[in-house]
Amino acid sequence: MAEKRQLPVYSRRLREAREAYGISQRSLGIEAGLDDFVASTRINRYETGVHQPDLQILKRLAMVLGVPVAYFYAEDDELARLIKDFKPTSKRKR
Repeated sequence: MAEKRQLPVYSRRLREAREAYGISQRSLGIEAGLDDFVASTRINRYETGVHQPDLQILKRLAMVLGVPVAYFYAEDDELARLIKDFKPTSKRKR
């Protein structure tokens, strides 16, 4: 029996954030600045672990989805939730 390949953490988190946001792969890609013709395929490949987005793309995806970049790398589910829910204070308030 073949072993099921475990997805990279960034793939799982990207899919979770996208689904929670309620946006299609294509729409997410387009809003993050990817070309219309490849947007769906690229996001799908990120979510399936075929390709890893570079930091600039990941920053744009995070901005669209309203999550910090660190969320995509949190291996622990509870930590991921805390990172996602974290609202930093402004520099002025600190």
